[in-house]
Amino acid sequence: MHSATIATPARSSGSQSSSLKSRIQTKQPNFRYERSGTSIAILDSETGHELRRHADLWFRDGSVICQAECTLFRVHQSQLSRHSALFRDIFTLPQPSRPRSRSLSSLESLDDTRAMVEECENCPVVALQDKAEDVANFLAALYDGPNFGKNDQEDFVVVSGILRLSTKYIVDSLRSKALAHLCVAWPSTLKGWDAREDVARTYEMATSASAGHFYPSPIAVINLAREINAPCLLPPAFYDLSRYSYSQIFEDEPLYQSVASASLSPLDMQHLALGKETSHQNITALIQTMGHAQTHIRHAQVHSHSRKNSSGGMCMSAAACRKDFSELVDLATQHYLFDRERGHSDPLYVCDELGQLKSAEFSECKACARSLETWAAKEREKMWKMIPLWFRLEIPSEGSSSPRTV
Repeated sequence: MHSATIATPARSSGSQSSSLKSRIQTKQPNFRYERSGTSIAILDSETGHELRRHADLWFRDGSVICQAECTLFRVHQSQLSRHSALFRDIFTLPQPSRPRSRSLSSLESLDDTRAMVEECENCPVVALQDKAEDVANFLAALYDGPNFGKNDQEDFVVVSGILRLSTKYIVDSLRSKALAHLCVAWPSTLKGWDAREDVARTYEMATSASAGHFYPSPIAVINLAREINAPCLLPPAFYDLSRYSYSQIFEDEPLYQSVASASLSPLDMQHLALGKETSHQNITALIQTMGHAQTHIRHAQVHSHSRKNSSGGMCMSAAACRKDFSELVDLATQHYLFDRERGHSDPLYVCDELGQLKSAEFSECKACARSLETWAAKEREKMWKMIPLWFRLEIPSEGSSSPRTV
């Protein structure tokens, strides 16, 4: 698979950026306050919904309030402008005049309540059309630096929110760090993929199948990659998804009970179907190729007429090895037919298993066993590079941030 430039953000075009800025403008506070006993509720004057101040991201010396859903964040214009090109542009526009102090006579008896109301009234407000959870994770990363986890499902909720907003608000460095972290679990190299699979297997062995999946749904990753224009995530995500049967994806698993991963676009469904079909075909071709592998191996070796166990680089038992390879092909075909009936397909895993079969199950010809392992390793590398082609995906050109179709 081609390496991908992960640090390059997907910037909005000039018209898109202008449109976004026109929708994200500062305005005067428009809150209502209602007292209930010793506490006071903050209400949105337009919707009537009760609002809450974020427990951590509410700074008394903040200079702007960001409202996302029903959560208020009082932060600093300087901090947002320092990191975000979009916010920097927004705050260079003429700001709304400072609001007049409202009559707070009914609240004067509670100094702490009066202070809270004044905090809300003395800052301009920016209404964000984002999930409050995403905004909280995004702002925390801006203030404290990103604190990523293990790329499990819980961590994906945080990282995906940071990626969405760092892309939207053009925070280049934060986007690069978040995308690099996500690419550990959804890598562009076969070595990275094998390391990722080791983590998943270790988790399954330690927790049992009933504990669910370590990594997030590949559907959620595909949808995120489309949203933030990160094509480097697509090949491993599509490959992971193709290993499930259609009934697992849409019925049994509901992969994996997440609203964010509920469905693919019609075009991505087409990519999945085409790639899944091609991966099945590649397993068939792989087994057929293995049937001829022993012939290729023998041509590359120096022949000897001795009949003894091989400990060097030569096959010492041609007839026995031919029989072994024939049995290997039969065994692999049976396993593949069984997997295909269940709708499963994992060519990389199958190829790795084939490379280990001779040394594990059959004669002691170490030369042919090593040669088979070498053959399987080369075949896996070929497969990995072909995955974008299997799924008809766009990948970045070398040295370019623009995707190209392969």
